[in-house]
Amino acid sequence: MPSPPARPPTLSLYAVTAPGLEPLTAAELAGLGLTPTIGEPGGVSFESSLEGLARANLWLRTASRILARVTCFHVRALGELERKAASVPWAAWLPAGIPVELRVSCRKSRLYHQKAVAQRIARVIGALGWVVAGNAGGEEADESDGPAGRETQLVGIRIFRDECTISLDSSGELLHRRGYRLASGRAPLRETLAAALLLASRWDGTTPLVDPFAGSGTIPIEAALFARGIPPGRHRSFAFQRWPSWEPARWQALLAAADSASLARAPAPIIGADRDAGAVTAAGANATRAGVAGDLELRRSALSSLEVPPGPGAVVSNPPYGVRVSEQKDLRDLYARLGQVAARLLHRWRITLLVPSARLERHTGLSWQESFRTRNGGLEVRAVSAEVP
Repeated sequence: MPSPPARPPTLSLYAVTAPGLEPLTAAELAGLGLTPTIGEPGGVSFESSLEGLARANLWLRTASRILARVTCFHVRALGELERKAASVPWAAWLPAGIPVELRVSCRKSRLYHQKAVAQRIARVIGALGWVVAGNAGGEEADESDGPAGRETQLVGIRIFRDECTISLDSSGELLHRRGYRLASGRAPLRETLAAALLLASRWDGTTPLVDPFAGSGTIPIEAALFARGIPPGRHRSFAFQRWPSWEPARWQALLAAADSASLARAPAPIIGADRDAGAVTAAGANATRAGVAGDLELRRSALSSLEVPPGPGAVVSNPPYGVRVSEQKDLRDLYARLGQVAARLLHRWRITLLVPSARLERHTGLSWQESFRTRNGGLEVRAVSAEVP
């Protein structure tokens, strides 16, 4: 393969996030010193250097993956697509010996046949010496979905209104896969959505936090990482680390800087409770893998028996949804009990929940405000917060 050409000093980047979480991801990027632009639903654009791309992968808590937009050009015919794709400096981006996985999306364009587009791009890449994984069928997929594992380099080809954008996935496995959650209960909450709930709650890590429906511990663990200033990507690898122009020493410098700034312990108590003993055991195992077991107090406890440390503080939780009709009465009772616990224990605390229905919220007797809407497990859900009088 030819020597890779120099990569441009400024890259056009795109943080893929769940619809509804764009403002939170944009705020995170701004906190990293980057300038975000929210456009279409499901992502936030920004420009930065290769080191900025690495910092975004390391630090973003709510994004699903980071794409590097390599090029964009007008195209209306397959021959034109193949000719222009051949001028892309693929050697600057594609790692040697790693198969390439193609994802194609064609909408409102003269080129509408995704498999034909994928085959032309595969021909260009294959002529340069890379192997295209699978059958180069180019099945359309959401940019936040799919395996894109460690053994392939994902390349996205998006043709919309005859404009072709070629992007490379810099993350590899999706960013919610922090590496600690091997044990999970029923309907586990994605780490990125747990982090979004924490950010929406406005909890700053210096006051107590309680999750009374902790399940496998995702919210308490994400809270401990946040409170201690530990980047969510600290203990995993990323696709960009295999890119030809990436220097391993840069990554070690980023990790060293993050480690020196992180706290040895969480400043305030973080409590996770669940009535299921198996969930509490799973949460403990996950917390140990995340390196924050010493920051958490995990208890087997029903909501009515909840105990909290001196506050005020924050309750952040993902209560059961009860999608079956037969479960609705039990859920109404559960939310009413939550309101009773709040009135008894949580004076001046702030409660943030992920809920599927406004009808359930009303049973708490609290006044709720919505922070964002998104989807979880195929259901539309809302993040809502209330201040306990």
